[in-house]
Order: sequence, then structure tokens, then C-alpha cells
Amino acid sequence: MKKYFDIHPHVFFPSLILILIFVGVAIGGGEPVRLFFEHMTNFITTNFGWMFIIGVNVFLIVCLIIGFGKYGKQRLGGKKATPDFTLTSWFAMLFSAGMGIGLMYFSVSEPITHFAQPPIPIEGTTQKAMQALNFTYLHYGVHAWAIYSIVGLSLAFFAFNKGLPFSLRSIFFPIMGRKIFGWRGDIIDVIAVLATLFGLATSLGFGARQIASGLNYIFGIDSGLMTQITIIIIITLIATISVVTGLKKGVKLLSRLNLFVAVTFLVTMFLLSDSVGILRLFVQSTGSYFQNLLSLGTYSSALVSSEWQGNWTVFYWSWWIAWSPFVGMFIARISKGRTLREFIFGVLLVPSLMTFLWMAVFGGSALGLEIETPGLLSDLILKDSSTSLFVLLHEYPLASITSFVGIFMVSIFFVTSSDSGSLVIDSITSGGKLDAPVGQRIMWAITEGLVATALLLGGGLKAMQAASVSSGILFLLVLLLMCWSLLKSLKRVRKRRIKKHRVNHPNAWIE
Repeated sequence: MKKYFDIHPHVFFPSLILILIFVGVAIGGGEPVRLFFEHMTNFITTNFGWMFIIGVNVFLIVCLIIGFGKYGKQRLGGKKATPDFTLTSWFAMLFSAGMGIGLMYFSVSEPITHFAQPPIPIEGTTQKAMQALNFTYLHYGVHAWAIYSIVGLSLAFFAFNKGLPFSLRSIFFPIMGRKIFGWRGDIIDVIAVLATLFGLATSLGFGARQIASGLNYIFGIDSGLMTQITIIIIITLIATISVVTGLKKGVKLLSRLNLFVAVTFLVTMFLLSDSVGILRLFVQSTGSYFQNLLSLGTYSSALVSSEWQGNWTVFYWSWWIAWSPFVGMFIARISKGRTLREFIFGVLLVPSLMTFLWMAVFGGSALGLEIETPGLLSDLILKDSSTSLFVLLHEYPLASITSFVGIFMVSIFFVTSSDSGSLVIDSITSGGKLDAPVGQRIMWAITEGLVATALLLGGGLKAMQAASVSSGILFLLVLLLMCWSLLKSLKRVRKRRIKKHRVNHPNAWIE
């Protein structure tokens, strides 16, 4: 049996049962289930949005404390550890697994939406455009990557430096001791599995909608629900093939391919648009983002309706938090040998700046067209956000070719998210094993596709939002405890090193 499955039963079976119950209810529940998803999302975002905002800012502060502070020189895996991947491969895998489908889906639709419907009322076309980019950068910048950094760094530290199993429960050893190997640890891992599945399913749902819109634009294929489900099935099969080959073959190959195509796509769009204007916009908008980071990061719709906040910032934070077990564990697996400082600033800054450049090229080009001809893009995008990329590309030469490349990129991002997520969930449900049997990986890859399909059938976008928000708020509390546990362990390690140094060098002056 272990040839195909090697499970940790107290995590594997509860997770699988809860997922199958959810799938059954979502598919068979009909309109009442859709309304339930909608009410759940509204309740959580209205009443607990402030908690998400505080939590995400705490994660960023903890990252900066570690990155700039006295712990930064420690190396994941010990002093003699060396990185398993080159910097190029490392950044490519970060970029593909972290933000892929979100970049493709929202790089045009979000700036245009915020420009047409400003989150904070503001006068002046230029000011509205800059605010639109600033809020878009907020949702994809250092706050988002701080969430992934906390999970990834914590897991890597306790697995590679402390010799504990590669599982979320291991992070809480300083707080719970050996109790992590009992039912308390099982609950943490089950929550991590559910959060990962629903966060991934949300991304896969967005990807399926965008691919369907692209196929409709190029070939006239109906972009309805059945087309989206067919896309999920096909991509899941491709992801299953990739996941069988493992991390260092399939996932690495696809990540590097995607980075190459993404850079080519980015450069092509840059050259087709106002290149000098885009560079100026990138510099100015990035500076404006960092200048206003505190006010952007703490904006919580006080004294006004919280509808925008719930639909955007709170949804994003819950989505990224739900995704954090997957992305964090994936980053941890590829980061052995990096120093804590290298890890923090590599994960926080490099993907963020790459994202800002992407948003400046695609979102900036869209804003330029919208400012020149009001309603040219916004009239269509506000009706269906999944068409946004193709609506933009239609305004430039080679639209058919670039649209096809866009579909290809979303598909590859789709595959890398699915197979990377399968490897991570596989590790959690096998008790922290890094190389569980192939049969297990296949099962989880198929399950991800099944959950994404159930969400589409059970209410579409609202169901995806509800799944992310509800699992995200549970895992938010786990992440806050994770910060405490990590800092506590790092402090202990430093104290032991200082004590050892004093013994070996009794006349040394130590801070």
C-alpha cells in the first residue's frame, strides 16, 4: 500500500472527508448554497476586516525585524548549507508559484476598476490613476509577500535547522512542545490543508474564467460554465503529469518556461505601448507606493461603506493567507541554504518589484488608453473583469498573437499552481515527508480540480470568495501564533550562541 500512499491518517482522512462534504454540498445545494456563500463573505469582511488589516501589517513588521535585526545572518540548514537552486531558478519559482494567475487576471482589471470607481474620492485624472496603481500595488506588494515570508521562513527554519518534520505543526514546537505530535498538531495541519485547497481553487477558478474569455475572444468559443469546467479538467490532467515528475523536474521546468514567456510577453507589451511613459510611470508609481505605504496598509474604510474594502483588500488578504501554506511551504522547500536576511529581502522585494513593473506596463497602458478615451476599456471591464487583458490587447497590433500568448501563460501559471500545491498538500497529509508516493500526489492534484469545479458550480466568484475568506480567517490566527513561535525560537538560538561565545571568549565584549 505504501507504494502508492504513505499517509498520516489523523490529517489525511479528516481533510479528505471535510473536502468531499464541501464538494457535495456546493454541487448539490443550488441557490441556497450560493446565497449562503454570499452572506458568509459579507459577514466576515464587514465584521472582521480590521483583523485582517492589523494581522497583515504585523507580518510585515516581523519580517522587517528579522531582516534588519540580529537574526539575519543565520542560514537555513546550518552554517555549511548551500542553496539547492540558483538565484535565477529561485526567483522564477517564486514568481510562478506566488502570484501568477492573479497577475494575469487583475493587472488590467484592477487599475481600471479603481480608476473608474475610486476607493477614496479624489479629483483629477492623474491623481485617480496614481491612486488606482497604489492600491493595486498594495494588494500585490510587500504586505502580500510578508504573509508568504512568515510561513516559508518559519517552516524552513524548524525543518532545516531544528530537524522537525516538514509540516506546519512543527512551527509551533516552541509554544506547544511535543504536543504538536498529538491532536493539536493534527488540527493545525487540517486547517492548513483546507486553507491551501480553497486558496488554490480560487486561483484556478479565476484562471479558468480568463482562459475561457480568451478562447471566446480568439475563436468565438462559448465562455460559459461548461467551458470553464472543461478547462479545469484539461489543466488538472496536465498538472497531474507534471506533479508525477516532482519538484526538480516538472515544476522547475514549467517555472523557468513561464518566466521566459512572461518576460517576452512583458517586453512585447512594453515596446508596443508608450515605452518612455511606462518607465516614468513605473518610477513614479513605485515611489508613491512606498511613500504612502503606511496609510495604504492601514486604510480600513472607516466612517464609510466597507463594501469596497471587503471586495478588494480584505478579499486579497484572506486569499493570500489561504494561499500561504501552499506558497510558504513551496518557498521553504526551495530556500535551503539562504540566510534569513537573504530570504526576507529576496522574497519581499524581488517579486514585488517584478510585479510593480508588470502592473505599470499592463495597467499603465490600460490607464493611458482610458484617460485618452473615457469608457474605452472600463465599459467592458466593469461588466466582465475576466475579459480585461484581451480588451487591452485588442487595442494594439498583433492582438491575435498576443492574446494567444496570454492564454498560454495563464494555462502555465494554472499548471504550476496546481502541481506545486499538490506537492505541498501531499507533504502535509503524509506527516511532513518531502517525497511521498506518486499515487498520493495524483490524488491531490485531481482533488484540487474537483474543488475548483465545485466552487464554480456552487456560486461562481462569490463561492470562491467565501471559500478563501472563511479559510483565511482561521489561518490568520494560526499565522499570528506562528510569528510569536518563530521569534521565540530565534531568540533562544541567539541566547545560546551568546552564552557559548562567552565561554569560549571570556574577555570578549558582547552587546
